[in-house]
Amino acid sequence: MTSTTLYERLGGERGIAELVEDIVAAHMQNPRIQARFLPYREDPARLEEVKGHLRDFLSAGSGGPHEYRGRSMPEAHRGMNIDEAEYMAALDDILAALDRHGIDPQTRLEVLGIAYSLKEEILHV
Repeated sequence: MTSTTLYERLGGERGIAELVEDIVAAHMQNPRIQARFLPYREDPARLEEVKGHLRDFLSAGSGGPHEYRGRSMPEAHRGMNIDEAEYMAALDDILAALDRHGIDPQTRLEVLGIAYSLKEEILHV
């Protein structure tokens, strides 16, 4: 077991911010889920708000200093009717971003485990 936190292994505040930028850009390019993300381009303030929530969520959930003050997973995804294919497409984008940023395989697996633990809170709520 490593003595560094997941937050540190993800690159701390700067690393998480870069990951969020990469993940959101990938979602906007991903044909399976881009329709859910492209409207944010028309509302830059809302896009930054969403990115901020994601940065805080990743920081708080990985042992970092930021507190997540956004909605719960079920509240944030309620009514979206996200299916398994969309969930997996988003997860693929996240894992690819981690890989592009040189995040080690063990840390990627840890992030994958966290993402899977949230799956039921996201799908079809």
